[in-house]
Amino acid sequence: MIHPTAIVEDGATLGAGCIVHAHAHVTRHCVLGEGVVVHPFAVIGGDPQDLGFDPATPSRVVIGSRTILREHVTVNRATKPGGATTVGSDCFLMTASHLAHDGTLGDRVILANTVLLAGHVTVGERAFLGGGAGVHQFCRIGAGAMLSGLSRITRDIAPFIMAAERDEVIGLNVVGLKRRGLNPAALAELKGAYRAVFAPTGNLRTLAAAALAGGGYTAPEALLFLRFFEGGRRGFIRPRATTEPEASEP
Repeated sequence: MIHPTAIVEDGATLGAGCIVHAHAHVTRHCVLGEGVVVHPFAVIGGDPQDLGFDPATPSRVVIGSRTILREHVTVNRATKPGGATTVGSDCFLMTASHLAHDGTLGDRVILANTVLLAGHVTVGERAFLGGGAGVHQFCRIGAGAMLSGLSRITRDIAPFIMAAERDEVIGLNVVGLKRRGLNPAALAELKGAYRAVFAPTGNLRTLAAAALAGGGYTAPEALLFLRFFEGGRRGFIRPRATTEPEASEP
């Protein structure tokens, strides 16, 4: 359903059951999956906020099925020919949140009001970003991570971590892990991996590699956490001196 005064440009692809509310704008560069809802004054597929960008560049925005884009959300298309800014399925982008060019959101990601994601940011599945959080370009936020409101993030956040303030690890998102049904044995392994990386002093990549080589980890969540440190280009946030992995939600 396309409401009166909505703009859906010729060339846009909308799956079955999509709703584009009044005054929303979906450009020709968009591919929307089934059941996507675009609320008033959202702009999806606009040009990147990049002074060097050539508007003739063929790039896209791809939105997964059943994702909800609330009022004034902006999702910019990619900067490279053939590239795409992508949002997974079942995501919820609340009012005035912004996903810049070349960004990627996994499935079931939630961006609270006015979250600002710079270019080339990657967010793993089931992550939650609190209202007003800002994330620097090229940062990675791991699966199941949780950012408090007004966080300022300039480095990578490993999976299942809670972060707050400026680049501070608070602990593991234990409550969130239990809600998604993580069994006690896997949670114990993840806590062990957390301690192996963050308890000593040293290079986090080296510590994670050592844990992978000799730790005997088998739980997928622990392995995902440790392997996250193999990639990235911005370094990693670290915990406060008193952080324990059992920390609860902020």
